[in-house]
Amino acid sequence: MARIIKSPDVRTNELIDCAQRLFFEHGYENTTVNDVIREAGLSKGAFYHYFASKEALLEALAARMARQSLDEMRPLLDDPSLDAVGRLNALFANSRRMKADMAPQLKNTFNALFKPENIVLYHRIDEALTAVTLPFMTEILRRGQEEGSLDAPDPEAMALMLLNLRLGIAKVMHRALQQAEAGDVESAAAMLDNWMQSYGLAVERILKLPEGSIQVTEPGFARAFLAA
Repeated sequence: MARIIKSPDVRTNELIDCAQRLFFEHGYENTTVNDVIREAGLSKGAFYHYFASKEALLEALAARMARQSLDEMRPLLDDPSLDAVGRLNALFANSRRMKADMAPQLKNTFNALFKPENIVLYHRIDEALTAVTLPFMTEILRRGQEEGSLDAPDPEAMALMLLNLRLGIAKVMHRALQQAEAGDVESAAAMLDNWMQSYGLAVERILKLPEGSIQVTEPGFARAFLAA
Protein backbone atom coordinates (compact mmCIF):
# COMPACT_ATOMS: atom_id res chain seq x y z
CA MET A 1 0.00 0.00 0.00
CA ALA A 2 1.38 3.41 -0.98
CA ARG A 3 2.25 5.73 1.89
CA ILE A 4 -0.14 8.67 2.15
CA ILE A 5 1.70 11.98 1.95
CA LYS A 6 0.08 14.80 3.87
CA SER A 7 1.12 18.43 4.23
CA PRO A 8 2.82 19.53 7.49
CA ASP A 9 -0.24 21.60 8.43
CA VAL A 10 -2.54 18.61 8.04
CA ARG A 11 -0.26 16.32 10.06
CA THR A 12 0.16 18.96 12.76
CA ASN A 13 -3.58 19.41 13.13
CA GLU A 14 -4.14 15.65 13.16
CA LEU A 15 -1.73 15.31 16.08
CA ILE A 16 -3.43 18.18 17.90
CA ASP A 17 -6.82 16.53 17.25
CA CYS A 18 -5.56 13.27 18.76
CA ALA A 19 -4.08 15.06 21.75
CA GLN A 20 -7.32 16.95 22.34
CA ARG A 21 -9.38 13.75 22.37
CA LEU A 22 -6.96 11.99 24.73
CA PHE A 23 -6.32 14.95 27.04
CA PHE A 24 -10.04 15.67 27.33
CA GLU A 25 -10.95 12.06 27.99
CA HIS A 26 -8.07 10.87 30.18
CA GLY A 27 -6.38 14.08 31.36
CA TYR A 28 -3.08 15.60 30.35
CA GLU A 29 -1.01 13.80 32.99
CA ASN A 30 -2.56 10.43 32.16
CA THR A 31 -1.76 10.70 28.44
CA THR A 32 1.68 9.83 27.08
CA VAL A 33 3.38 10.62 23.79
CA ASN A 34 3.03 6.93 22.91
CA ASP A 35 -0.74 7.22 23.41
CA VAL A 36 -0.86 10.12 20.95
CA ILE A 37 1.34 8.24 18.47
CA ARG A 38 -0.94 5.19 18.58
CA GLU A 39 -4.04 7.35 18.21
CA ALA A 40 -2.54 9.18 15.22
CA GLY A 41 -1.07 6.08 13.59
CA LEU A 42 2.37 7.67 13.19
CA SER A 43 5.88 6.65 14.14
CA LYS A 44 7.69 8.19 17.09
CA GLY A 45 10.12 9.83 14.67
CA ALA A 46 7.24 11.42 12.78
CA PHE A 47 5.76 12.78 16.02
CA TYR A 48 9.03 14.42 17.06
CA HIS A 49 9.36 15.92 13.59
CA TYR A 50 6.31 18.06 14.42
CA PHE A 51 6.47 18.45 18.21
CA ALA A 52 9.48 18.44 20.52
CA SER A 53 7.48 17.13 23.49
CA LYS A 54 4.05 16.51 24.98
CA GLU A 55 4.33 19.97 26.54
CA ALA A 56 4.76 21.54 23.10
CA LEU A 57 1.67 19.65 21.94
CA LEU A 58 -0.37 21.08 24.84
CA GLU A 59 0.86 24.58 23.97
CA ALA A 60 -0.29 24.09 20.39
CA LEU A 61 -3.68 22.80 21.54
CA ALA A 62 -4.20 25.76 23.88
CA ALA A 63 -3.22 28.24 21.16
CA ARG A 64 -5.53 26.58 18.63
CA MET A 65 -8.47 26.65 21.04
CA ALA A 66 -7.84 30.35 21.65
CA ARG A 67 -7.67 31.06 17.91
CA GLN A 68 -10.89 29.17 17.26
CA SER A 69 -12.67 31.06 20.02
CA LEU A 70 -11.44 34.42 18.74
CA ASP A 71 -12.32 33.54 15.15
CA GLU A 72 -15.91 33.19 16.32
CA MET A 73 -15.63 36.69 17.78
CA ARG A 74 -14.25 38.41 14.67
CA PRO A 75 -17.66 39.66 13.48
CA LEU A 76 -17.91 41.68 16.70
CA LEU A 77 -15.12 43.97 15.52
CA ASP A 78 -17.32 44.96 12.58
CA ASP A 79 -20.62 45.16 14.46
CA PRO A 80 -21.66 48.83 14.28
CA SER A 81 -24.08 48.39 17.20
CA LEU A 82 -21.25 47.70 19.66
CA ASP A 83 -18.71 50.11 21.07
CA ALA A 84 -15.41 48.92 22.58
CA VAL A 85 -17.00 48.29 25.98
CA GLY A 86 -19.65 46.13 24.35
CA ARG A 87 -16.95 44.19 22.53
CA LEU A 88 -15.01 43.63 25.76
CA ASN A 89 -18.15 42.34 27.45
CA ALA A 90 -18.82 40.07 24.48
CA LEU A 91 -15.26 38.75 24.79
CA PHE A 92 -15.78 37.95 28.47
CA ALA A 93 -19.18 36.39 27.74
CA ASN A 94 -17.64 34.16 25.08
CA SER A 95 -14.96 33.06 27.56
CA ARG A 96 -17.63 32.18 30.13
CA ARG A 97 -19.62 30.26 27.55
CA MET A 98 -16.62 28.19 26.49
CA LYS A 99 -15.67 27.43 30.10
CA ALA A 100 -19.25 26.43 30.94
CA ASP A 101 -19.71 24.29 27.82
CA MET A 102 -16.39 22.50 28.21
CA ALA A 103 -15.88 22.62 31.98
CA PRO A 104 -15.14 18.88 32.54
CA GLN A 105 -12.75 18.68 29.56
CA LEU A 106 -10.94 21.91 30.43
CA LYS A 107 -10.51 20.86 34.06
CA ASN A 108 -9.30 17.43 32.99
CA THR A 109 -6.76 18.88 30.59
CA PHE A 110 -5.43 22.06 32.20
CA ASN A 111 -5.76 21.51 35.96
CA ALA A 112 -2.32 19.86 36.01
CA LEU A 113 -0.72 23.14 34.91
CA PHE A 114 -1.16 24.66 38.35
CA LYS A 115 0.98 22.10 40.14
CA PRO A 116 4.32 23.55 41.34
CA GLU A 117 6.32 21.11 39.22
CA ASN A 118 4.54 22.38 36.09
CA ILE A 119 5.07 26.12 36.64
CA VAL A 120 7.35 26.48 33.60
CA LEU A 121 4.78 24.75 31.39
CA TYR A 122 2.07 26.99 32.84
CA HIS A 123 3.96 30.11 31.77
CA ARG A 124 4.67 28.64 28.32
CA ILE A 125 0.95 28.02 27.86
CA ASP A 126 0.18 31.55 29.03
CA GLU A 127 2.67 33.01 26.55
CA ALA A 128 1.07 31.01 23.74
CA LEU A 129 -2.41 32.24 24.69
CA THR A 130 -1.22 35.83 25.07
CA ALA A 131 0.36 35.78 21.61
CA VAL A 132 -3.01 34.80 20.13
CA THR A 133 -5.20 37.11 22.24
CA LEU A 134 -3.08 40.28 22.45
CA PRO A 135 -3.69 41.56 18.88
CA PHE A 136 -7.46 41.07 19.27
CA MET A 137 -7.58 42.87 22.62
CA THR A 138 -5.30 45.63 21.32
CA GLU A 139 -7.61 46.29 18.38
CA ILE A 140 -10.63 46.58 20.68
CA LEU A 141 -8.83 49.09 22.92
CA ARG A 142 -7.48 51.04 19.94
CA ARG A 143 -11.01 51.49 18.60
CA GLY A 144 -12.24 52.40 22.06
CA GLN A 145 -9.60 55.09 22.37
CA GLU A 146 -10.52 56.48 18.94
CA GLU A 147 -14.25 56.55 19.65
CA GLY A 148 -13.76 57.90 23.17
CA SER A 149 -15.59 55.07 24.95
CA LEU A 150 -12.57 54.18 27.12
CA ASP A 151 -9.11 55.47 28.01
CA ALA A 152 -6.26 53.51 26.39
CA PRO A 153 -3.58 55.91 25.09
CA ASP A 154 -1.24 52.93 24.47
CA PRO A 155 -3.67 50.17 23.43
CA GLU A 156 -1.10 47.36 23.21
CA ALA A 157 0.45 48.13 26.60
CA MET A 158 -2.99 48.38 28.22
CA ALA A 159 -4.12 45.14 26.56
CA LEU A 160 -1.03 43.34 27.87
CA MET A 161 -1.69 44.68 31.38
CA LEU A 162 -5.27 43.36 31.29
CA LEU A 163 -4.12 39.95 30.06
CA ASN A 164 -1.44 39.76 32.75
CA LEU A 165 -4.00 40.60 35.43
CA ARG A 166 -6.06 37.56 34.50
CA LEU A 167 -3.26 35.30 35.79
CA GLY A 168 -4.48 36.05 39.30
CA ILE A 169 -7.91 34.65 38.45
CA ALA A 170 -6.35 31.52 36.95
CA LYS A 171 -4.52 30.77 40.19
CA VAL A 172 -7.64 31.42 42.26
CA MET A 173 -9.61 29.18 39.90
CA HIS A 174 -7.19 26.36 40.69
CA ARG A 175 -7.63 26.89 44.43
CA ALA A 176 -11.39 26.98 43.94
CA LEU A 177 -11.29 23.72 41.96
CA GLN A 178 -9.32 22.03 44.74
CA GLN A 179 -11.75 23.34 47.36
CA ALA A 180 -14.75 22.21 45.32
CA GLU A 181 -13.25 18.75 44.80
CA ALA A 182 -12.86 18.55 48.59
CA GLY A 183 -16.62 19.05 48.88
CA ASP A 184 -16.98 22.77 49.64
CA VAL A 185 -18.46 24.01 46.36
CA GLU A 186 -20.33 26.98 47.85
CA SER A 187 -17.28 28.58 49.49
CA ALA A 188 -15.18 27.87 46.42
CA ALA A 189 -17.78 29.51 44.15
CA ALA A 190 -18.02 32.56 46.43
CA MET A 191 -14.22 32.97 46.36
CA LEU A 192 -14.04 32.65 42.58
CA ASP A 193 -16.99 35.02 42.06
CA ASN A 194 -15.35 37.62 44.29
CA TRP A 195 -12.07 37.47 42.38
CA MET A 196 -13.77 37.68 39.00
CA GLN A 197 -15.78 40.70 40.14
CA SER A 198 -12.57 42.30 41.41
CA TYR A 199 -10.93 41.69 38.05
CA GLY A 200 -13.84 43.43 36.35
CA LEU A 201 -13.44 46.38 38.72
CA ALA A 202 -9.71 46.54 37.96
CA VAL A 203 -10.44 46.59 34.20
CA GLU A 204 -12.89 49.46 34.73
CA ARG A 205 -10.40 51.50 36.74
CA ILE A 206 -7.52 50.94 34.31
CA LEU A 207 -9.69 52.02 31.37
CA LYS A 208 -11.43 54.78 33.41
CA LEU A 209 -14.89 53.31 32.93
CA PRO A 210 -17.89 53.78 35.23
CA GLU A 211 -18.36 51.04 37.80
CA GLY A 212 -20.60 48.29 36.45
CA SER A 213 -19.50 48.76 32.83
CA ILE A 214 -17.59 45.46 32.60
CA GLN A 215 -19.21 42.07 33.22
CA VAL A 216 -16.48 39.49 33.71
CA THR A 217 -18.85 37.09 35.47
CA GLU A 218 -22.57 36.56 35.96
CA PRO A 219 -24.70 35.13 38.80
CA GLY A 220 -24.27 31.39 39.13
CA PHE A 221 -21.38 31.05 36.68
CA ALA A 222 -18.67 30.12 39.21
CA ARG A 223 -20.83 27.51 40.91
CA ALA A 224 -21.92 25.97 37.60
CA PHE A 225 -18.31 25.77 36.39
CA LEU A 226 -16.99 24.24 39.61
CA ALA A 227 -19.85 21.74 39.91
CA ALA A 228 -19.64 20.55 36.29
